Amino acid sequence: FTYAKRMGYERAIQVDADGQHNPADIDRVLAGLETADISIGARFSDVGDYQVRGPRKWAMKLLAAIVSRVAKTRLTDVTSGFRAAGPRAIEQYVRYYPAEYLGDTLDSLVAACHSGLTVTQVAVAMRPRAFGRPSQGAWGSTVYLLRSAFALSLAIMRRPTGRERGPV
Repeated sequence: FTYAKRMGYERAIQVDADGQHNPADIDRVLAGLETADISIGARFSDVGDYQVRGPRKWAMKLLAAIVSRVAKTRLTDVTSGFRAAGPRAIEQYVRYYPAEYLGDTLDSLVAACHSGLTVTQVAVAMRPRAFGRPSQGAWGSTVYLLRSAFALSLAIMRRPTGRERGPV
């Protein structure tokens, strides 16, 4: 995001490195910036057959419900790492972009909403994971649930500093 700002880019795209996001969907995710500052490529919006089960599914639904209230719009996939940022979001992310677990999704999204940025989502299909290991299984899902809840709690409770708010 710092590079995008330095180079004067109006839009930036974030893509996870696990190979699940199809580069063909980049234009669709960028198109969401026509109506919002941040556009999320959502896995659970009637495109494709991506499924999550058990505690991880419950955690993702709960997180989506909570962040939807913060964002004042219905979101189904707040942990997606497939996102686009417009000029105001790039500016926000240069000021504040957390590096801890889920910070690049949950915390950055909550901080952006606290700063007055708008969020939308667009439907994208997910491909099978090409790299890395998912947090599945009973233990992995439980850890995901606990870490997600903790990350979201911190993001919501944390008051934006002047550095994060700044003029947007």
